[in-house]
Amino acid sequence: MNTSLKKRSVTESVNNRLAKKDVAASYNRIKEFEGKTYTGMGIGRSHKWYYDKGEWHDTKLSPDLWGISYAVTKRRAGHAPKGSGASVGTDYHWVILSHQLVEKLNADDYSTVMTGIKFKLAHKREGKEKWNNSSATQRKHLVQFLKDMIAQLQQAPIPLHLEVNGQVYKGEAIPVMATLTEGKHQAFELSLNDKNLGLLRRLKSGWKINTLDDKKLIAAIAKVLEEE
Repeated sequence: MNTSLKKRSVTESVNNRLAKKDVAASYNRIKEFEGKTYTGMGIGRSHKWYYDKGEWHDTKLSPDLWGISYAVTKRRAGHAPKGSGASVGTDYHWVILSHQLVEKLNADDYSTVMTGIKFKLAHKREGKEKWNNSSATQRKHLVQFLKDMIAQLQQAPIPLHLEVNGQVYKGEAIPVMATLTEGKHQAFELSLNDKNLGLLRRLKSGWKINTLDDKKLIAAIAKVLEEE
C-alpha cells in the first residue's frame, strides 16, 4: 500500500471512531422536549429490531377480551455505537397500546401486523435491586397515560378524502397530543378505508409511516395535514 493510501486509510479509521464517539455522546447528553428533560435517543429517531422465534399465549376472558403474554429475544439490526445506550443488566417496564391486525391464511397460520405506542413506566439500573418508580407510582403514571389516550381519542380527527392513482381513500388522522412541539404535531394515528395503519410521523427528511410504501399517497396525506 502506497503512502497516500495509508494516510487515507488512517484518516478514515480516525473519522469512523470519532463519529461513533459523537453518536455515543449525543445519546447520553441531557436533552429537552417541550420543557421536559431526558437522555437517550433523540426525539424523531428510531431503532430497527429483529425478533427471534417467541411464544405468544392467548387466554379468552370474555367474548371480546383476551389476556396475552409474549416472551422473546429481540436483536438490533446493526450495532449500537460503543458507549451509547443503557448498561447490560438494565430492566425496563413498558406499557404498550397497540392495534393487532390479523388475517387468517390457512388452518394454522395467520399474518400479524402490530402498530401502536409504548410508554415507559419504570426502569431498574444495572446492579440495583429497586425500580426507579414504586408499583403505586407506576400505577399512577399508567392511569394518567390512559387518561391522556382517552382525551386524544375524543378530540376531533382530521378527515381525509383522497384520490391517488385512481384509488379513493377515506379516513382520518388523529394527532398524537404528546408530540406537539412548536405548534405542530409530529405524529398522527392514521386510518384509511376503515383500516388502522399506525403512526404517520413528520421527520426532517419528510413524512414516514412503516406500513405504507406509496410515496404519492403519503405526500397527499401530508399535504392535508400541513394545511391544518
